[in-house]
Amino acid sequence: MPRRSTTNSWPFPPRTREVQVDEKWGFVFRKEASCDPLDPLDRLRGDDWDHTAVDPESRLLLALAPGKRDGETCSRLIRQVRDRTGGRTDLLITSDEHAPYETSIREVYGVERPRPRRPGPGRPPKPAKVVPADLCYATVRKRREKGRVAEVVRTVVFGTPRLLEARLKRSTASTTINTSFVERNNGTDRHQNARKRRKTYAFSKDLALHRAASYFIGYSYNFCWAVRTLRSRAPGGPWQARTPAMAAGLSDHVWTIEEWVAYPAKPC
Repeated sequence: MPRRSTTNSWPFPPRTREVQVDEKWGFVFRKEASCDPLDPLDRLRGDDWDHTAVDPESRLLLALAPGKRDGETCSRLIRQVRDRTGGRTDLLITSDEHAPYETSIREVYGVERPRPRRPGPGRPPKPAKVVPADLCYATVRKRREKGRVAEVVRTVVFGTPRLLEARLKRSTASTTINTSFVERNNGTDRHQNARKRRKTYAFSKDLALHRAASYFIGYSYNFCWAVRTLRSRAPGGPWQARTPAMAAGLSDHVWTIEEWVAYPAKPC
């Protein structure tokens, strides 16, 4: 029988304080440029981007939203991040300069505040969405020359430099604005999921199966994949392998694939 957690309730949400988001390209059946917009079958083909959110401290894949590289998919991802961190706003969120993230964070986390009404007739102005003061969002942009990184530009979008400094000081993973950990997760996922490896014939032919494989491999990584850099040991004791779920406080052991598949989606 699969070994269950020793706790009586699901230990959620994870102890996430920092989130890195990114998009990973893939395609189904044929690439977007080869799709016919008049062919109804091609509506489920073409480019399909994995929008992912990773906790750099625990390496936990916090959220996955597959879809087109647009604002709607970004909003789904940010909404998952908010829900899976219990609605907390004391986070450091980093990404590349993909513009929809800024809009999505404002929409999902923003709090409506009324605007002062001007004297005279007319409708009152709509309330403005204001991002909470304790949420910090920053971007990183890499400028390349001849295939090499020549410059890295870091920008604070929401929050202040002082708030960013405080968020980085408490981090056990990051010392500056970066997306290194989510990019590393992208590489791990491509290695585990042959459908997404570059320059091979092993691409997906069906959108439903493509996304099912993405969810299966992405989230089983959290519980079943022991990450070498997460291992720990007590003084004088042996090394203990740890998964991202263990580092995030969601599990007390490395799960087998059988255990993960058999665990009920909504445990009693």
